[in-house]
Amino acid sequence: MSESLRILHAAAECFPLAKTGGLGDVARALPSALMKMGCDVRVAMPAYRGVQAALGATETVAQLRVNAVDFTVRCGALADGLPVYLFDAPALFDRPGTPYADAQQQPFADSAFRFGTFSAALALFVQQGAAGFTPDIVHLHDWQTALAAAWLAEWPQRPRLVFTIHNLAYQGQFGREAFDALQLPAHWWKPAALEFWGGFSCMKGGINFADAITTVSPGYAREIRTPAYGCGLDGLLETQAGKLRGILNGIDDAVWDPARDPHLAHCYDLRTVEAGKRANRLALAQSLGFSPADSALPLVVFIGRLADQKGADLLLAAREAIQQMPLQLVVLASGDPALEASLRGWALQSHGKVVACIAHDEVLAHQLTAAADLLLMPSRFEPCGLNQLYALRYGTIPLVRRTGGLADTVIDTTPQTLADGRANGVSFENADVGGVCWALQRGIELFGNPGTRAALRRNGMARDSGWGASAREYLALYQQLLPTRTGGPPL
Repeated sequence: MSESLRILHAAAECFPLAKTGGLGDVARALPSALMKMGCDVRVAMPAYRGVQAALGATETVAQLRVNAVDFTVRCGALADGLPVYLFDAPALFDRPGTPYADAQQQPFADSAFRFGTFSAALALFVQQGAAGFTPDIVHLHDWQTALAAAWLAEWPQRPRLVFTIHNLAYQGQFGREAFDALQLPAHWWKPAALEFWGGFSCMKGGINFADAITTVSPGYAREIRTPAYGCGLDGLLETQAGKLRGILNGIDDAVWDPARDPHLAHCYDLRTVEAGKRANRLALAQSLGFSPADSALPLVVFIGRLADQKGADLLLAAREAIQQMPLQLVVLASGDPALEASLRGWALQSHGKVVACIAHDEVLAHQLTAAADLLLMPSRFEPCGLNQLYALRYGTIPLVRRTGGLADTVIDTTPQTLADGRANGVSFENADVGGVCWALQRGIELFGNPGTRAALRRNGMARDSGWGASAREYLALYQQLLPTRTGGPPL
């Protein structure tokens, strides 16, 4: 079936055209993996400023008008041949900043209208034949595309609908005025559809109207059915548990490969990891302000968004203790302006011990992952996490809080897990200063033992973190949802 299976993925991001986090990576890597398995796969996304130029040659395949907004749909292809539909509506998407915030990092006030209208345009595009590409499966990612599930669910000839929750904390919750501005049907204003505590939730649209719900790790699929992690939707998700499953994200192991990474000063593999890491660290030292005298100390990196979820504030809360530890720390992150300012201030006062790179820099992320000895992820929750997978691939030992996908992928180092070859990092329980300090001290201790360090690097680099296994799980899910070729009901 995979040879003829037609799948349309829709997301607000797709690397390398637009990326603010893991969603952009998944929206590129999963379709590419499915394409390699013989599926006919396309990706749909908004045409933000500069995206069409980055994609290259395109052709116009459709003209749409939704909510008095004109869309031009253009089709091009990424370097591996993956086709991409760009939904070009300058009034909505031709703006400076990120997909979600302006140049001052303030969220766009009209996000409900922007992405709600994109979702409606996406559904209309499918209903009108998708420019000759009639998908068997429409796979929607996160709240920005979730309303397309509601629109398509009411269409008799609709494809099967899969909705993936990448982060339940971002639900697309808005008020009645946004509902009316989007001209959504009145019968959707009820708890069984979109209504949510006096407003409406786009995320609920995906959950209620999709044929299958996935999230990005088995651990997170369990957690979001509990009050502690369900963000108010745990009850609904519990009722929908029969169509919810967790499928662990993979990584693009062609892009993230220390043996062939074009961003690195020195490529390396398992045999040369020690020398390779030293060489990459030295290559960064001058530009980032490392002290050469401290080059024997373990290099710890934190890479991620400055948001409550990621626990960057815990680094600041633990700064006095960290200053006394035998390590160097580099933070590559952006987000909350107050956290940005505090990290800059700490770095200036740290006498070279701490470097703060306040940016979203894909190249530097590769370089730091290669140069680092330890990666710290003190997340309060983590649907999957990709940085720990990148770290494992690059022989960097991850120190992670035991939650969601971090718990699924990082095996804590104990005498037993070392003996049986499963250990690949440090997993700690508490998202607090004590937990962060314990993890760092434990990481320093493990790093300081050459035999243990080599074993952890070997176990991490040997782990298959690619998309192959995950793509096969998605393909099996798609096949279960489809009618048989004789026209019978879904499996």
